Amino acid sequence: MSTLPLNAEASDSDCRQLEASLKIQRDVYFSQPVPSLDERRADLRQLQTFIREQREAIVQAINLDYGNRSRHETLFTEIFTVLDGVDYVLKHLNKWMQPQRRSIDLRNFFGASNRVIAQPLGVVGVIVPWNFPINLSFMPLVYIFAAGNRAMVKMSENSRHLAALLMEKTPTYFPLEKLAFFDESGGIGIEFSKLKFDHLLFTGSGQTGRAVMSAAAQNLCPVTLEMGGKSPAIVCPDFPLRLAAERLLFVKLLNAGQICTTVDHVYLPQGKTAEFVAVAKQIVTRRYPTLESPDYTSIIDERAFQRLTQALDEAQAQGATLVQLIPGKKWDATTRKIAPHLVLNPAPNSSLQTREIFGPILPVLEYGTLEEPIAAINGGPRPLALYPFSNDQATIAMLLERVMSGGVSVNDALFHVGQHDLPFGGVGDSGMGHYHGFEGFVTFSKMRPVFYQARWSAVKFLWPPYGKFASKYLDFLTH
Repeated sequence: MSTLPLNAEASDSDCRQLEASLKIQRDVYFSQPVPSLDERRADLRQLQTFIREQREAIVQAINLDYGNRSRHETLFTEIFTVLDGVDYVLKHLNKWMQPQRRSIDLRNFFGASNRVIAQPLGVVGVIVPWNFPINLSFMPLVYIFAAGNRAMVKMSENSRHLAALLMEKTPTYFPLEKLAFFDESGGIGIEFSKLKFDHLLFTGSGQTGRAVMSAAAQNLCPVTLEMGGKSPAIVCPDFPLRLAAERLLFVKLLNAGQICTTVDHVYLPQGKTAEFVAVAKQIVTRRYPTLESPDYTSIIDERAFQRLTQALDEAQAQGATLVQLIPGKKWDATTRKIAPHLVLNPAPNSSLQTREIFGPILPVLEYGTLEEPIAAINGGPRPLALYPFSNDQATIAMLLERVMSGGVSVNDALFHVGQHDLPFGGVGDSGMGHYHGFEGFVTFSKMRPVFYQARWSAVKFLWPPYGKFASKYLDFLTH
């Protein structure tokens, strides 16, 4: 899920534009560092206004960028999610902004008090991938603005039409001193990540994430990295197989599998593969009767299309069984659509097993005991998500304890990401840091500790030169 070309170089004019935008935003931040609650609420409502008024233009721009992007998927995963997210934050923002009272050691300080105050960081940079370009730009903006910051947003090279729309229209809703969008014009991504932001949020591939983090490190700029990985589903013997298939295949084929938190592969109890294949064919053909269905999204570009089709050919050549889930041709190079496939018994060294799939292909692996998927998952990079399916609470608790991941949906997939009150973020190779929910507000704030000294302080008894009273007092404190 690359979001910037690593080897390209930005033009001098692009670099000057980035620096100028940062200076404008930083200068205004220093003159108005802490927006009021009313100002922040106005910014959030303006985000909603933009999304509502530009809804059809956004849907069309994303469709053009994809070649074919299901209208319903855009409305559900991008438009609704942002509108609903703003409503959630508006309900809670006043409480989040209140200073937090903290306890104090009364043996040492009589009448003193502790507070933690949430203050804006300043200017936040956001690097956005192509797969959910509105969701992954505007949801961060919800929390960036809630925390009182300003933002510069760099869109993906695969979001040309949408980037042009955002760059044209957002200045009529927000001044550039508050919000500025940038297109990927070749190398601008790396230059963007070199800017001295107060925080940088990147969503994309691990390879690009490492480059972004390295560039940001030169400024000691704190980063939140949201990356992907091979998020597994584990269907336990007690869980109804059809229900698991219905839920897993909805998520797997949403956006044609081009989701960082989609189920990458599924572990089934031994002997259950044939039944899973049978129900999967019924489910998928009912949802997508043909490859031409407008509800079925295209692969984003030719490079991704070739990677996925070659991975299918490679898996078959290495002895895996390919199960095409809708009738007709396996794929269409003109529309860049690939028929949904199950891959049975893929070779351990195949591309499908060694790298994130990011497409409508679901490897199916069988296990004898749960120790097998646990060992396999723990033997690789920590995934962005884990999807255990079981109605036995002890089994779920065991899997949560034994397998670490960024987030978890129990008896479904993906939906932990859409819960506004839950933080979203990876762990290890799948990322670092969180946003969404209160944690999103905290990420883009400086949670600043403030100690208020009382008029009288026992610390004065510890001022040098130290005498007998100081010795007795310290003996009392440390006894």
